[in-house]
Amino acid sequence: MKLGVIGLPSSGKTTIFNALTKGDAPTGQSMGGRFDVLTAVVDVLDSRVDDLTGLFNPKKTTYTRITYTDVAGLKKGAGESGGMDGALLNHLSGLDGFVHVARAFESDLVPHADGSVDAVRDLAALDTEFLLSDLVTVEKRLEKLRHGLERGAFKNNKTEAQAEAALFEQLYEALSAERPLRDLTLTEEQQKSLRGFGLLTLKPVLVIVNIGDDQEEIILNYDHQQTLVTNLRGKLEMELAQLSAMGDEESLAMFMEEYGVTELSLDKVIRLSYDLMGLQSFFTVGEDEVRAWTVKRGATAVEAAAVIHTDLAKGFIRAETTTYDDLMTLGGMAQVRSAGKLRQEGKTYIIQDGDVINVKFNL
Repeated sequence: MKLGVIGLPSSGKTTIFNALTKGDAPTGQSMGGRFDVLTAVVDVLDSRVDDLTGLFNPKKTTYTRITYTDVAGLKKGAGESGGMDGALLNHLSGLDGFVHVARAFESDLVPHADGSVDAVRDLAALDTEFLLSDLVTVEKRLEKLRHGLERGAFKNNKTEAQAEAALFEQLYEALSAERPLRDLTLTEEQQKSLRGFGLLTLKPVLVIVNIGDDQEEIILNYDHQQTLVTNLRGKLEMELAQLSAMGDEESLAMFMEEYGVTELSLDKVIRLSYDLMGLQSFFTVGEDEVRAWTVKRGATAVEAAAVIHTDLAKGFIRAETTTYDDLMTLGGMAQVRSAGKLRQEGKTYIIQDGDVINVKFNL
């Protein structure tokens, strides 16, 4: 999963990026609208992986990972002055979703470009840039489809072209009404057909309202599908993350207690990101390796096998399956088998969060 941390200048997005990655990238440095990217890959720490490691004592333990990118170069008015920079647009189009940081904190040291702090206004401003970008893409494709149908250019696949044109008409109407495309109810086939267009408002969004250390949480009226909203005290969370990175657990615990922080922002945002993206974890275990894997909720056993290796999916026979809870309660695979808790599942079995599987295959 690759998520882009986005926001207007002075929103504190690099501060949030540091909090999520335990990094120390310089903050408060405006790129003046220039495109730039910082990238960090973080482990998705999961206590279940730690427990399974303790049970199997493997040579290697592997967590799933998330890539965060801190994206500079977004600004108001880009859509009205020629659109986004091509490199910026290409990068945004390649992301799986966005972590959109909206500023709600006051600071004399970091004045807001608009002269006042208004998270709702800033959210709407960046939303507008994404809407305008998508509208350009949709208009171009729709015009091509219309002209092609009028000239008879789709003789061999006219039905498919008509269906695509109808879909893009629907997209155009939504964008013209200033509705993000993620608010539309699209079939899985339609969503798949749109992947190559890099439509920005189709991507899931986690909105982080960046509040001050002593500021009350803010409730935003921001009601969209595939969208979650949370508050974070960005500066404090960055400092806590850096204490964690240094291994200063005593100071970390003290400050978390003092400020009433029960969960570091990295853990919170990862959890929310999994919910937002509709993801879940399953595990493979053994003496060589205990490993966590990520699949979409609703994925089948053969789809999970493909995540591990394409050969496992091609030669899939069955998946020997148990649950993390049963495995930990009973104390080992032999005990799980003796207790009748090791199931033999076929290709269409729907993987559940926390499943432990062993794929049997033959090529």
